[in-house]
Amino acid sequence: MQTITTSKLLYALLLTVMTLALLLSGCQNRALDLEQVGEDERIVIKFSHVVSELTPKGLAARRFAELVHERTDGLVEVQVYPNSQLYMDGEEVDALINNNVQMIAPATAKMTEFFPELLLFDLPFLFEDFEQVHRFIDSEGGQKLLDKFQTDSMLSLAMWDNGFKVMTANRPLYTPDDFAGLRFRIMPSRVLEAQFAQLGAQTRDMPFSDVYAALERGTVNAAENPPSNLYSKRFYMVQEHLTVSNHGYLGYLVLTNQTFWQGLPEDIREILEETLAEVTQWERKIAAEQNKRDLERIINSGEIEVHYLSEAEKAAWREALMPVHQMFLPDIGTELLQGTP
Repeated sequence: MQTITTSKLLYALLLTVMTLALLLSGCQNRALDLEQVGEDERIVIKFSHVVSELTPKGLAARRFAELVHERTDGLVEVQVYPNSQLYMDGEEVDALINNNVQMIAPATAKMTEFFPELLLFDLPFLFEDFEQVHRFIDSEGGQKLLDKFQTDSMLSLAMWDNGFKVMTANRPLYTPDDFAGLRFRIMPSRVLEAQFAQLGAQTRDMPFSDVYAALERGTVNAAENPPSNLYSKRFYMVQEHLTVSNHGYLGYLVLTNQTFWQGLPEDIREILEETLAEVTQWERKIAAEQNKRDLERIINSGEIEVHYLSEAEKAAWREALMPVHQMFLPDIGTELLQGTP
């Protein structure tokens, strides 16, 4: 009697264990279904950039990642690394070439070594507003120009806005003579070097991540930035004067690794390209809105004295800087320069 009871108990226990195992197995299968694709199937795109997530570029990169995940059912995962988390200014291009990252969006100034025609976008007072910039980029000539920005290891996909630059310094900047002797942080660009040399200022190029400390310590005592960068990185907290000059446009070239991109399945590449085109239009809208909003925030902070150039002052700046355009005609080309507004 006791043996039969023991057998029944063992049988019941075994049945319970098997049932639990089946239930757990079912739960695991459901969890995997929710993931949609396995780790070994997922296509990972590392997107590295050097500015805040809260800037137009940072927001656009994040939106691109979210839309791609949604439209590929999780097959493509765009991992965004802002604030130089992976690579600094001088490192990200090499990282892209070596396929350590698959997308970057450097300022056009940083790519002039590879594509001299990009010097066009650094020219002072070339564009008056975003509308002129977009009209040029979207024109036949502008699209042909973007198509030229590729090498064996890099491919241009789009161009994103940041905004129009303003000047900050530790003294007021009203006239061209006010620049004499100042040390400006710049991005590596021969046009920007020439721009400030024309105004009697010195320059020092350095990674974006080092700018706040350099301004705070006085290694440099002036800079040019769109309001979105000025606000997100709090540069206005370590400068005394801001001049709203809107003297130059800052844009980004969205680049990918050529071999990686061409190796993607055609249907996936088509989704990525269509999504990027959509995000580019969205980014243009928020760039204009955010720069306007961030400039207002800087003004309202009371931390820095703000001066808007009068029409007469702007005319004097423009006259002082027009020789820079002629200096770079051999690099840019007369036809390309004449195709701008």
